[in-house]
Amino acid sequence: MKKLWIFWWSANAFWIVIFAAGTAFVWLRDVDGAGVTQTPELKLVAFIVLLVAFIIPLIIQIVWLIVNLKKGREN
Repeated sequence: MKKLWIFWWSANAFWIVIFAAGTAFVWLRDVDGAGVTQTPELKLVAFIVLLVAFIIPLIIQIVWLIVNLKKGREN
């Protein structure tokens, strides 16, 4: 059971680091790949797109948490 929790926390740490790096990249760039100068509004739109992309891993992590909790109660 302890291995499942270690993997769960490791996966969470991985996704948090990836999300933080993506957020920093979006907020700190001045020009995007198409050559468009990034205004605060465009940065916010890019951040929202990044946030939507990370909803899928969040849902997976929540399901994984529920499974871990149920398995913990069985033992």
